Amino acid sequence: MMKAVLTIVVMFSTVTLIYKWRYKVMNTLLAVGIIRKIMVSVSMNLPYVRNHILPELFNTKSHTY
Repeated sequence: MMKAVLTIVVMFSTVTLIYKWRYKVMNTLLAVGIIRKIMVSVSMNLPYVRNHILPELFNTKSHTY
């Protein structure tokens, strides 16, 4: 029982720290070339990214807000 509680506490603490430092963790991981290439290829296989986000990024029309 104590081992299960300790495992849950450690997992919760790890998730909390990763969430707190999520941008530092992401920048550190994406600084490695092979991981960056894998992440780009995975994200390009997601239909939402391909169909909605990419056209917005490379839209040549001027936006007036």
